[in-house]
Amino acid sequence: MKYILLMSSTWAGVAGYHTWAQSDRDHHMQVLGSIVKELVDTGEFVATQGLTEPSEAKVVRGLKEGLPVTDGIFPESKEFLLGYWIIDVSAAERAYAIAGRISAAAGPGGIPTNMPIEVRQFVVAQPKAQ
Repeated sequence: MKYILLMSSTWAGVAGYHTWAQSDRDHHMQVLGSIVKELVDTGEFVATQGLTEPSEAKVVRGLKEGLPVTDGIFPESKEFLLGYWIIDVSAAERAYAIAGRISAAAGPGGIPTNMPIEVRQFVVAQPKAQ
């Protein structure tokens, strides 16, 4: 079963990350990298990607003519997607365990960040009736 693990944060969370010492940021990324390596080794890894700063996000809507209309990110937005992992695991409990490890990745001073990770299963297509 494939799952996507979504890491989101607030404006305050993003600003707080920028105040971390470089050594804390490096350690945090090393922990996340080691989790990915383990997932590759177990065959559960599909993909991961961090995203640019929320200030670079654009909201796109189409006009009647199908042309895109873009707008910057809205300051009243409460949370922003920072990145994701796609995994292929045998059970939901395994996806939750991986998400918990990502959430517990060390922050400043080695203290777990406890960042919320949203876990969503991919829709499984049902075979068409004949």
